Amino acid sequence: MISEEEARRRILEAVSPLDQRAVPVSSALDCFAAQDCFARLPLPAFDNSAMDGYAVVASSCHKGGRLRVIGEQPAGPDRKLRVGGGEAVRIFTGAPLPQGVDAILMQEDVTPDGTDISVNVDVEAGDFVRRRGCDLAEGQMILSRGERIRSATVALLSSQGFADVIVGSKATAGVISTGDELVKPGEELQPGQIYDSNSALLSALLQRCRVSAIAVEHCRDDRESLGDAIKRGIKNYVLIISGGVSVGEHDLVKEALRKLGADIEIWRVAIKPGKPFLFGNIGECFVFGLPGNPVSAFVTFLQFVRPAVLRMMGAKDLDLPQVPAKLAVDLTNDGDRPHYIRGKLEHGRFTPIGRQESHALFGLSQANALLRVAVGQSFKADEIVDVQIWD
Repeated sequence: MISEEEARRRILEAVSPLDQRAVPVSSALDCFAAQDCFARLPLPAFDNSAMDGYAVVASSCHKGGRLRVIGEQPAGPDRKLRVGGGEAVRIFTGAPLPQGVDAILMQEDVTPDGTDISVNVDVEAGDFVRRRGCDLAEGQMILSRGERIRSATVALLSSQGFADVIVGSKATAGVISTGDELVKPGEELQPGQIYDSNSALLSALLQRCRVSAIAVEHCRDDRESLGDAIKRGIKNYVLIISGGVSVGEHDLVKEALRKLGADIEIWRVAIKPGKPFLFGNIGECFVFGLPGNPVSAFVTFLQFVRPAVLRMMGAKDLDLPQVPAKLAVDLTNDGDRPHYIRGKLEHGRFTPIGRQESHALFGLSQANALLRVAVGQSFKADEIVDVQIWD
């Protein structure tokens, strides 16, 4: 049995980013940039108005004064107007500034009078003017390699004229749940049977990582059918098998993988919940064997599978987000493995929730954060701790 730190290190050393691909910017949401991107244009691209109003020369404006309106500049093509002292041009938000203008007088601060306006406020140079490049300079980095492309990033890339962007490849995964006790939802349960929740759980977690679960199937505890399912699953970049990786007589996964030529790098990790964990590969497919208990499968997915698939897709930040929180209760880990406590983070306070056992799916469904408590570590109520969030 190895430490979780060693397991994670070995997994991430084994996994490399997949090939790059070009996608339309409009389809790049939640992909990871494979190259640094730099601004082609300054933002704004020209001096423009931040308000609907009047383009003026500040030194010729004073409260109670009058200005003659000599033209109009809407948003769009620059009409090449020029404004001198005592003059104003009607202007609209986003419109280019006429020559000579150094301020915008808001329309709410004037009183129209024929072709003139009366000024009702004092004006200073720079009022409501957006200067060229004040938001973004030409050549400035706008997207770094490994960064997730968010909705605002899509808008920024589009503002720079990018039609396509180079991103990491999209990973696919197979999911196999094992066990004679499992039944598909919708079928009739017999005594001693339970519904298969791990397939749905792992498919949803993969979807959160933007990985497509291409092949999802359930296998009974049968060597031949398990071997056939693994053969189908390894056509993907990743294969996740839940259950059957412990040391019981019906735990057949390790044997089935070895029979197919798998190189098993990790078996059993010092983590709670989740000790019966397996990692290896068959050819180009990386195989993760997760415990059958749903909370164990959940925790080991987040700590080991998630960073691996993110790395495959070119991500730079592989860790779950961490935030500080005030602990609601005293906690101590007297066990021999680091313990991930499931709880609810709400209004800056973390409260353990539900039974902290590997089968307790209801408690997990009410949680949104994990607190790692190391071996022998104790926390007091109201102490500030760092918790991992996934939702």
